[in-house]
Amino acid sequence: MADKCDIGLMGLAVMGENLVLNMEDHGFSVAVYNRTTSKVDDFVNRAGVKGRKIVGTHSLQELADALVRPRKVMLMIKSGDAVPAPTAGLYPEAAAADGVIQQLAEILEPGDIIIDGGNTHFRDTERRTRYVESKGLLYVGTGVSGGEEGARFGPSMMPGGSEQAWLEVKPIFQAIAAKVGPKGDIPCCEWVGPRGAGHYVKMVHNGIEYGDMQLICEAYWMLKLALGLSNDELYEVFAEWNRGELDSYLVEITRDIFSVKDPETGQYLVDLILDTAGAKGTGKWMSQLALDLGVPSTLVTMAVYARSISAMKEARVRASGKLSGPSGTYGGDRAEFIEQVRQALYASKICSYAQGYVQMQAAAKEYEWPLQFGSIAMLWRGGCIIRAVFLERIKEAFDADPKLENLLLAPYFNEAVAEAQGAWRNVVKTAIDLGIPAPAFATALAYYDSYRSERLPANLLQAQRDYFGAHTYRRVDKPGEGPFHTDWIGERKQPE
Repeated sequence: MADKCDIGLMGLAVMGENLVLNMEDHGFSVAVYNRTTSKVDDFVNRAGVKGRKIVGTHSLQELADALVRPRKVMLMIKSGDAVPAPTAGLYPEAAAADGVIQQLAEILEPGDIIIDGGNTHFRDTERRTRYVESKGLLYVGTGVSGGEEGARFGPSMMPGGSEQAWLEVKPIFQAIAAKVGPKGDIPCCEWVGPRGAGHYVKMVHNGIEYGDMQLICEAYWMLKLALGLSNDELYEVFAEWNRGELDSYLVEITRDIFSVKDPETGQYLVDLILDTAGAKGTGKWMSQLALDLGVPSTLVTMAVYARSISAMKEARVRASGKLSGPSGTYGGDRAEFIEQVRQALYASKICSYAQGYVQMQAAAKEYEWPLQFGSIAMLWRGGCIIRAVFLERIKEAFDADPKLENLLLAPYFNEAVAEAQGAWRNVVKTAIDLGIPAPAFATALAYYDSYRSERLPANLLQAQRDYFGAHTYRRVDKPGEGPFHTDWIGERKQPE
């Protein structure tokens, strides 16, 4: 082949196809491959694709041969696709990518680059980076957020892996990424850190996304059930919210959802959708890894559980006829309560992001990743699902204090939560009084109250642990001494 391509991509599902078109739009020639080779031919011959600088290939060897050195091969493989690996990774869905990576390691030459753009568990990326580097190759594990539209017109990208690879992939990644800033020229793509850092940050992004979506759903449910707002009224409320502090992609699309009617029935489509939510697993990963690190990422955990209980539809229907509880509507000022729900949503959102950043800080320490937390906020400022004006405040907070312990301690967020606190508490109390489930609002408030408490009842918990298991404890009146153990049965006060 006389003119070789700048980059290769394997995996022509919608995300892969859109990334290819995005790359070609920005002047890069792309070689493509798919295990089902008919998809390759269909894609390159499709109207709108034919005539572009896109070359179809029918094998991994042919894909590699079509590329300039150092070769860059990007994998956009869905779970279960491609070639099974002789040994799976840490998670079953890793087997497909492992098989392709092993084949590529035999085909590529030293200095060539393998890129994984899927939703991959960071531990698999850590392992693969070491494996690929042992073969003289370079590896990039990059989070790609923004869905199909983002892939086509500008995603948020969070690359990590072999740092030597960054200079080679940077021109392509930053060209195709979403752009922000006053001039619209700052790419939402920057090097995150070594090995699995990029996929870890993407996982936290997805976990925060879970929390954001659940909080918005609870705000909607409070307005619908407590105030009886119609979909037209909900549209106006979310449109107003999107012009202020809550200006974000998720609030914007929520506004739009309330305006769509089903062409078949003429009813609002949102009211016809079954109330059972699905999940792809990244929120669960964040929650599991938070437990491993001992950090309280309670918002994402509650959001995962909310999806789990939503899936118990038949059980909930049965229980609804047998379990009693309060009901009714809010009797106070409607406009005032709408504003209180807005403030509760904003304060809870701050707690959600605070938890996400605490988890990233703990992971950076545990895995020795030099994460730049302010820069990460700007990676999410455009192109991704959680993009929001709010993220600029996070960047400012870490610019002012790179060692900021918790976002709640930054002046802006401290003041914002203090201002919203009365409204936030009233919304949670109203939810309890009316029997409206608002677990994420309540969890956020519990986190805030726990974090601001100098003393918690864990002293009793430690006494219990020492009583039944001799787990020992420390004393506030003897700092630096201990640990201590007590024979609680022998020391207990005898009844008079």
